[in-house]
Amino acid sequence: MTTCPRAGCDGTVEPDGFCDTCGIEVPATLPALTSVSAASVSAYSGSAYTAMHRTGPDSGPATGPDTGPATLGQSTGAFSGPSTGASTGPGTAPWTGTVSSSGRSRRASTRSSGRGRLGAGLVEVPRVPYRDPKSAVLTDPEVPEAKRFCSACGKEVGRSREGRPGRVEGFCPQCGHHYSYTPKLEPGEVLHGQYEVLGCLAHGGLGWIYLALDHAVSDRWVVLKGLLDSGDADAIAAATAERRFLAEVEHPNIVKIHNFVQHADRRTGETVDYIVMEYVGGQSVKDMIKDLRGSGGGTESLPLAQAIAYALEILPALGYLHGVGLLYCDFKPDNVIQTEEQLKLIDLGAVRRIGDNRSAIYGTIGYQAPEIGTIGPSVASDLYTVGRALAVMSFSFDFRRKYKTGLPTPADQPLLARFESYQRFLRRATDPNPELRFTSAEEMAEQLTGVLREVLAAEDNNPRPGLSRQFTPERRCFGSEQDPDLATAAAALPVPQVDAGDPAAGFLATATTGEAAERVAALRAAPVTTAEVRLQLVRALVDAGQAEEATRELYALTATSMFDPDDPSLVDSDDWRPVWYRGLAALVEGNPADARAAFETVYDVLPGEAAPKLAIALCAEATGNLAEAAHYYEVVWRTDRSYVSAAFGLARVLLAAGTRDRAVAVLHTVPDTSSHHVAAQVTAIRAQTDARHRGTDGQSPLVAISGAADRLEALELDVARRARLSVEVLQAAFDLVAGGGAADPAGPGELLGCELSDRGLRLGLERHYRTLARLADTPEERFALVDRANAVRPRTLV
Repeated sequence: MTTCPRAGCDGTVEPDGFCDTCGIEVPATLPALTSVSAASVSAYSGSAYTAMHRTGPDSGPATGPDTGPATLGQSTGAFSGPSTGASTGPGTAPWTGTVSSSGRSRRASTRSSGRGRLGAGLVEVPRVPYRDPKSAVLTDPEVPEAKRFCSACGKEVGRSREGRPGRVEGFCPQCGHHYSYTPKLEPGEVLHGQYEVLGCLAHGGLGWIYLALDHAVSDRWVVLKGLLDSGDADAIAAATAERRFLAEVEHPNIVKIHNFVQHADRRTGETVDYIVMEYVGGQSVKDMIKDLRGSGGGTESLPLAQAIAYALEILPALGYLHGVGLLYCDFKPDNVIQTEEQLKLIDLGAVRRIGDNRSAIYGTIGYQAPEIGTIGPSVASDLYTVGRALAVMSFSFDFRRKYKTGLPTPADQPLLARFESYQRFLRRATDPNPELRFTSAEEMAEQLTGVLREVLAAEDNNPRPGLSRQFTPERRCFGSEQDPDLATAAAALPVPQVDAGDPAAGFLATATTGEAAERVAALRAAPVTTAEVRLQLVRALVDAGQAEEATRELYALTATSMFDPDDPSLVDSDDWRPVWYRGLAALVEGNPADARAAFETVYDVLPGEAAPKLAIALCAEATGNLAEAAHYYEVVWRTDRSYVSAAFGLARVLLAAGTRDRAVAVLHTVPDTSSHHVAAQVTAIRAQTDARHRGTDGQSPLVAISGAADRLEALELDVARRARLSVEVLQAAFDLVAGGGAADPAGPGELLGCELSDRGLRLGLERHYRTLARLADTPEERFALVDRANAVRPRTLV
């Protein structure tokens, strides 16, 4: 027998390694503990160990290798509440700014976002039935041994030894701190004269969670949350903060608090605080994933659209917290519960005030931002956790170790390879540099909604258009008649929206119309020079073809912005808008490679926008990269049919790649409500009759020409245009007949009312040439058309 090493205890250590009196667990590998003094045991409970289960600027991250698989911040219960702090170091203010996607503010927005429908109204998410509260009560409430860690030093406690189960109460063998994992309430106990306990629901990082009946309010179901370890001063402080914060929080997607009560522990007489919250009867997102993997191969995840829908539903709740000066700090799938069609953000145990430099920081390994240990929590670190959680929900990866602060590459994760915009979204959301992340929950949701539209369109080929708050629509369609000139395309691409809050917004509403040269003159004479005025001047110079002058203006603008980013006449150095205009200027200069580099940068910042992808497709086409051009054109067109330039671009590159059938099919999807519908049909007709593309779709040439004729007959055209297209169709057929094509048994017997023979086609061509001659604008043009009619008419006997 070994004497208990705990000071003041005269017990002995039994063979199972526990003291028979105080219950301290003595590791067999640490016999030196038998001589530990009271002073040294007391020293173990100092800040060097408490830092291991939380994070702060002086302690380093709480997610180091010594913390084990769980920490106090890793609350696993389904019901919890907040704690405080946003420590950024002594004497420093918390950092809350990130990269500005709009360039209009370098600071995170604190506006509250309105609650939207689940999945932005785009996704049908499976309903989760309301769970009978009584069925959720644990029959044997016990904290698994793998989740038992000392709250003071983070070391393992309560583990099995020599076949004997680990103790649920005792003292840490490393530091002597007392631990207890036993529920403090039993079924039948009544708190505050009204809350009758039915049993335990779950255990979390800050306490046991109980189900109870509120006899004072129609016997409604409520949840009681107490402390797991009442001897932990930081845990008590967190619970106290939770009480204060929860009283202030009111949002439909955040669990509601009803009351705060105290109750004496039945064994020790110690007064314990409890928070009374609404019962949320559903299933956590974490449990959904566990169920999928339990019934499958072990690597299943939520459908991507469903995972995005969950994030979109919760982001307004985070935006609300940020708007009232709070940081959530511990977002993860465990803390989101779905009931029916509603999501609730639960467990506010890690919530802290923005600017709190004193409170302990709680978080979860694999979700927590890397700068937490030095800079402290911020809006950017909150949004980082959303990006990490979204990745965890949508694909399987080792997010706690191998990818603790990074993501798999598209080569390693097929989902990221398939949905590039989603991969770029996650990359920005979880960027190691907080200044390069999203600036607000509202902005993050805006870009994520754009990504969701792409994902859904890719899954069922039904477009999901949406208005952009960042870009105008495309200013005109390019490439509908012929291969686009780069300068012409640059003048047609979307441009950034004018900031309505700019002091010169009213002036710009009238000064940005008319010819480019007139706009340049008006903008140079503007009564006030602001960021928007200077950017609109760059736009006008690009439209006027003065790319060199536009580039000089851009360099002057971005260079001066480095000196005083708060000056409204200047542009933030991290603004994406000058980069966009730099890309347009490069197109005008005929340099698609440089233009693409600029547009790729904007795509990284705004992964949910169509404009950067359309511009990248144009650059890829101009540099001969047909496969990439087709990919980006298709993503844009499949998602939003208002970008008609993408349809013509996709058709062009498909024709160039030798897939005429696909090109014609794309042109056929330009809706008849579009002003470019006729142009698309005409392009399809010419693609089917062009000899350069014969045989690329496996069709008989005459069958393809017959299809073009049928398409032409269905169009409403003026006489002259119909006659010109009829000449093209009949001429293509005549060239084939002259070469023996009429013998093809698959060929039609008639074309545009003409017999498919040498004589019939000649008569048809003659008729249409004479029609065009009657409509000619000049005598010279009329004489030339009559000559063609005479040349093609069949020979007659005199």
